[in-house]
Amino acid sequence: MKCFSVLLAAVLALSMIAAAQTKGDLVGVWRLVSATSTRPNGERVPLYGNNPSGQLTYTREGRMSVVLVDGARKPLSTQDRQSAPAAERAEAFSNFNAYAGRYTFQGDRVIHHVEIALFQNWVHTDQVRFATLKGDRLTLRTGPVPLRGEQRVQELVWERVK
Repeated sequence: MKCFSVLLAAVLALSMIAAAQTKGDLVGVWRLVSATSTRPNGERVPLYGNNPSGQLTYTREGRMSVVLVDGARKPLSTQDRQSAPAAERAEAFSNFNAYAGRYTFQGDRVIHHVEIALFQNWVHTDQVRFATLKGDRLTLRTGPVPLRGEQRVQELVWERVK
């Protein structure tokens, strides 16, 4: 009987955790806490520098947007971004990401249905993120994705903005 009680308690606890992760739980504005990528050899490296910055928004209507930036990002040498030197524009592109669209939530996955993006290759794609929500902390993890010539898993940790 004691084993059954322990098993029942474990099942109830797991179902409460699963129930706490719903689309509605994601709604709001989130601030980026950390961003890392894991190399095939297991090494974890910063994804947007040592002090990344970002904001993620999920709406009740099923819309999302995200902006990610390297915290040490340098300003361009001119106020006219179109006439900045090509090397500066390339660096600005490489340490910034932004996209928006619809989202759906399925089990432990949030799927971003990208409609507009800095990285044009993502437009009209689904970006799948494995989501873990613990209180006001949201962790989004990718499966292996190409980055700097190798397949890496990316992990972004967010904190709810109050």
